[in-house]
Amino acid sequence: MLRTLSIRDFVIVDSIELEFSAGFSVLTGETGAGKSILIDALTLALGGRGDASVVREGAAKADITADFGVGAQAGAWLAANEFASDEGGALLRRVIDNAGRSKAYINGIAATAAQLRELGDLLVDIHGQHAHQSLLKTEAQRALLDSQAAGRDGGAEAGARAVAGLYKSWRALVKQREEYESNAANVLYERERLEWQVGELEKLAAKPGEWADITGEHSRLSHAASLLEGAQETLGALSEQEDQPILSQLSLLNQKLGKLVSVDAALQPVIDLIESARIQLQEGVYALNTYLDRVELDPERLRRLDARMEALHGMARKFRVAPEELCDEHARLTAKLQQLAEASDIEGLRRQEEGQLAAYLEEAGKLSLTRRVAAQALGGAVTAAMQELNMGGGSFEVALHPCEPSGGGLEHIEFLVAGHAGTAPRPLAKVASGGELARIALAISVITSNATTTPTLIFDEVDSGIGGGVAEVVGRLLKRLGQERQVLCVTHLPQVASQASQHFQVAKSTLASGKTASRIDILDAKARVEEVARMLGGLEITATTRKHARELLAS
Repeated sequence: MLRTLSIRDFVIVDSIELEFSAGFSVLTGETGAGKSILIDALTLALGGRGDASVVREGAAKADITADFGVGAQAGAWLAANEFASDEGGALLRRVIDNAGRSKAYINGIAATAAQLRELGDLLVDIHGQHAHQSLLKTEAQRALLDSQAAGRDGGAEAGARAVAGLYKSWRALVKQREEYESNAANVLYERERLEWQVGELEKLAAKPGEWADITGEHSRLSHAASLLEGAQETLGALSEQEDQPILSQLSLLNQKLGKLVSVDAALQPVIDLIESARIQLQEGVYALNTYLDRVELDPERLRRLDARMEALHGMARKFRVAPEELCDEHARLTAKLQQLAEASDIEGLRRQEEGQLAAYLEEAGKLSLTRRVAAQALGGAVTAAMQELNMGGGSFEVALHPCEPSGGGLEHIEFLVAGHAGTAPRPLAKVASGGELARIALAISVITSNATTTPTLIFDEVDSGIGGGVAEVVGRLLKRLGQERQVLCVTHLPQVASQASQHFQVAKSTLASGKTASRIDILDAKARVEEVARMLGGLEITATTRKHARELLAS
């Protein structure tokens, strides 16, 4: 649950430090005092979008920190992403400077906004004040049903994603087949061109590394005479010339120095070095003899290499690649031809298409079954809640109309409502008034919240359009929800505010600098009476409104 929230230099907030408790808490205040600033700041700490406009005028940066106690699921996420701390909680921090640059931290470690959002989804569920408007959209109705059907294991939402992916793959195959059927002549021409190119390369039969091998051998053969002459001349100088070859000279020098070493032992290292040089030169003589046995003049081999090099070089020019890239070009064109051959196989394409459609229909059928069960449960739960919210006799249904295969499945989902007993359910957008729509949206919010494991629920003025005795019922619903979760509600209804176990008030004040700032205070029992009285009676608070406020709080 949310334990503390620190807000600094955010919009019109100078500095606020708030501590939260478990149960049901409310946030109230005059219109325009900034009640939603707390929600906006928390949304930013949870990875929401922000820019330089959120920084308080004259400040260098906005800084929001939210401290949460975490359960097993969020704790596992922290451990898996190496954000776990010794305290066992989750400290989410977001900093945005007046240039719009953003920084994010989890337990003091730099993080991304995406990681904040991912963790935030496990910690907080926010129901916005415009939730009832989104209920009129088909996409929102389908997403809400799938979310409710997912329960605690994410089954329906995962199934919906799988269905969307399979539908996309199936439609891609349909498009590929249709394009082939309408463009068969061009495909046939391209296939024939590729077959000719691959055939030419197969005739050449270039091998990997062949170009480097034959160019090296060609260079050796074309310079064979020079190589033989140079090797023989070197061999003669070392060991075979008549006038004292180098090896003989070194032996004589060593003999002379060997006689002198008895006179001066300092000559011994010199003798060792000369002897080492003689041994190395002797090894060179052996190597040159071996080399001369291997190198020979072969004009016929040189002619064949010339012809092969010309063939490789000519083919490389034809295909506009380097000679050493001919093997890779052959592999690329062969793969392209294979792909085109498969694409040209109309029956093969139809078989792939039918297989993908079958996989889609199987997954979509499972999703439909899950949705039918969830639709019945959601309809019954919302209908029951409507009775509490002064809509006696009314009913709510989730209709699943069969439709052509689509990315959303095999059914069109529609929320239907009957406002009174004996009337046929009709689409939500056509029959629900503003107040009815707000009550239904609130009922759905409360019910769907029970299907998640999120520990903290926030309702941002979802009770707008509700008043009178219904407002008291709404307050009791939220209080009941607060017995299992931490619930925070921004409200303008005294009947809702009076049900809370913790009450925050938002008010504007003028700083010494003359600027307006928003502050949030936690109210004690006496202050709560004044605030509820203000909500009941407006600017002028009388003894009667205070009495009424005390009665609301006492009940």
